[in-house]
Amino acid sequence: MKKLPLGVQTFRDIIKKDYLYLDKTRDIYNFFTDDGKYYFLSRPRRFGKSLLVSTLKEIFSGNKGLFKDLWIYDKIEWNTYPIIHIDFTKISYDSPVELKKSLEKATRNIAGHYNILLTDDANYKDAFAELIEKLSEKNRVVLLIDEYDKPIIDKIDNKDAAVGNRDVLREFYAVIKATDEYNHFAFITGVSKFSKVSVFSGLNNLTDITVDDRFSTILGCTQDELLHYFKDRLQQLAREGDRGGWLEDIKTWYNGYSWDGKNFVYNPHSLLHFFRKKQFGNYWFESGSPSWLIKLIPKYNVDVTKLENHKAGESIFSSFDIDRMHVVSLLFQTGYLTIKEVIASPRQKNFYILSYPNREVKEAFMEYLLGDLSSQFADEIAVMVEQRNIGNYEIESLSK
Repeated sequence: MKKLPLGVQTFRDIIKKDYLYLDKTRDIYNFFTDDGKYYFLSRPRRFGKSLLVSTLKEIFSGNKGLFKDLWIYDKIEWNTYPIIHIDFTKISYDSPVELKKSLEKATRNIAGHYNILLTDDANYKDAFAELIEKLSEKNRVVLLIDEYDKPIIDKIDNKDAAVGNRDVLREFYAVIKATDEYNHFAFITGVSKFSKVSVFSGLNNLTDITVDDRFSTILGCTQDELLHYFKDRLQQLAREGDRGGWLEDIKTWYNGYSWDGKNFVYNPHSLLHFFRKKQFGNYWFESGSPSWLIKLIPKYNVDVTKLENHKAGESIFSSFDIDRMHVVSLLFQTGYLTIKEVIASPRQKNFYILSYPNREVKEAFMEYLLGDLSSQFADEIAVMVEQRNIGNYEIESLSK
């Protein structure tokens, strides 16, 4: 069996160290056959966004050899482009001033990598624009921006800081539009989708592929991929375990995410941890407690009993902003709700049926919510949830 890439987010490391890799290059190929130039993708945390960005970086670097056994190997021209890769998990943003300094530093570091000298007194915006223009002398530029919204989301409970960081980012991203003639491709990813007016007002030709069915499985693991890439581990579970229906249990726990109501995927983070431990658990939920999100539910009087099979219009995907919080929209963007069905109408806009993706999310979310809104201890809350038939399934190790 190939090693499980737990915590590994670099494509080169996965290939070179022979980790298990789900070949997503057929989905990535859609970028090369599409008419767009600037793309935006929103997906929940721990869904492989950084790995996707890393994969794109290797493709646009012309590193064909890394893709020898993958679908895209002989499907594209392997040209080399200068790349600006900004990962906001490595950017400081405690205040707007610090965010500006950190962005300028990151820009100058990239310039140094390409032996480019930038104007000494150029601020974060001017340095970014100057870097793009000078890099274009080598070839048109590829921009890869990972976790674009982190400076806003992480400060969401401090409105002044969140608004200040948002304004800095809006000016920074406006540079991309202003330097359009020098750019070949741009890919921006994050957890949330802030309205274009608030963050991307200067980038009005951004193609949002969040709910585009052509890219619905570009992240996550489909049922077919589960059966193919995890075949040896599934066979091992079958040999070691004596309980029936284990494959259906895996699906109940971790499948169910969808961005088009047709194609459903497993959470990759939870799936990898499950196969490592051979035991069901709330792995994705436990990787980051949504304390700031929980606080918004009572603040905006959200009726959590109506979140399951919630009917929503298309505005649910673009109505989120600091000054106009839409909690259901945020729950969808952050992965606590997903699209279960799309109700299409030839004369009207589509409607979407939202619900919890799977047992892990529903059970853990309700336990966390009840625990936060009451004075009960965590173990007492878990018993209450079980008694209320939220996730009425037996929890035990498959290896028993």
